[in-house]
Amino acid sequence: MENSSKKAHKLRRKNTLTAWSFIAPNFIGFFLFTLVPVVFSLVLAFMKWDSFGTPEFVGLKNFSKMMSDDTFWISLKNTVIYTVGVVPLTLICSLGLAILLNQKIRGVKFFRTAFFFPYVTSLVAIAVVWNMLFHPSMGPINQFLKIFIENPPGWTSSSDWALTAIIIVSVWRNMGYYMILYLAGLQSINQEMYEAAEIDGANKWRQFWNVTLPSLRPTTFFVTIMLVINCFKIFDLVQVMTEGGPGRATNVLVYEVYNEAFVKFNFGYASAIAMVLFVIVLVITIIQFKWNQIQERA
Repeated sequence: MENSSKKAHKLRRKNTLTAWSFIAPNFIGFFLFTLVPVVFSLVLAFMKWDSFGTPEFVGLKNFSKMMSDDTFWISLKNTVIYTVGVVPLTLICSLGLAILLNQKIRGVKFFRTAFFFPYVTSLVAIAVVWNMLFHPSMGPINQFLKIFIENPPGWTSSSDWALTAIIIVSVWRNMGYYMILYLAGLQSINQEMYEAAEIDGANKWRQFWNVTLPSLRPTTFFVTIMLVINCFKIFDLVQVMTEGGPGRATNVLVYEVYNEAFVKFNFGYASAIAMVLFVIVLVITIIQFKWNQIQERA
């Protein structure tokens, strides 16, 4: 009995060590590359530091400076406009594609792959190609628009159209990924619900509103959460396509954090903006969760 107890104890210890050996790299990576930088950024938000010398504690001065900083408010406005533009358009386009490609049509697998492909393509390559397409004088988009209008938009070279151009590229790139999520949601809907609705005399439009959309509510909730978070984190497209310009027309919050930290070396102020961005995203996410709970109870 004593030997079997010792063997069982050794086996449990071996299994425990084996389990920890598998999950330890993930914990170590999270600690070193996520938790430590986040805590350091939180502390740095109350400091003044240019990466040289000792950080100087300044209390809430970084946040008070933010309140009177026109560039911060412009960046926040641009981020909100970008989010308001991208989220509904991506939802509509991805759901529409999912419904279309959920049908039994010839070559459906090819079309699903084709629409998903931009999401896994190099974003830098995508931005460069779209910049060529949006070229005011030689781009094919304006060459086509000149057939209908005399003065087509300047797109990325125009302060009025640059953010719209980035919204268009974002929707085009991301709708394929969210289409896959909606396809999974559509294929999990019980077909008997459609048959029952058809027996009750509901046409395709009524079936969409009364069966498809309610059944896709969990998918739509997840997609909306992810879209909002990703929209507030937008940086790469702005960096490659416009570099925040023309002027400050496409300067978004994350790009402003980048400018303050790695161009102006105001690491304390950049951390303060990052903390405000985190709070904004957290509050919006909590509101979305609360709203979803209310909808589920209704």
